[in-house]
Amino acid sequence: MFWYGNDGGYGGGGGVVVMVVGMLLFWGLVIAGIALLLRRPHREAGGMVPAHRSAQQVLAERFARGEIDEGEFTARLSALHGPKKL
Repeated sequence: MFWYGNDGGYGGGGGVVVMVVGMLLFWGLVIAGIALLLRRPHREAGGMVPAHRSAQQVLAERFARGEIDEGEFTARLSALHGPKKL
């Protein structure tokens, strides 16, 4: 009633297709952005992603924090290195 011709104001039906494709692209980008935010690795207080640490580094950090004593540290360290070869 308020448009010119029978195209509904969308340019003969092709505009509807463009709108649907545009809407699907928009929501796809929104969903992909949310997924990327959720999968992003958690950052520590310094803003850096912690690097992969070896078992010996983790053991040394636990000893430095006082979580384990010197005897346990040396015992676990020798267990990490395995039996000594002669």
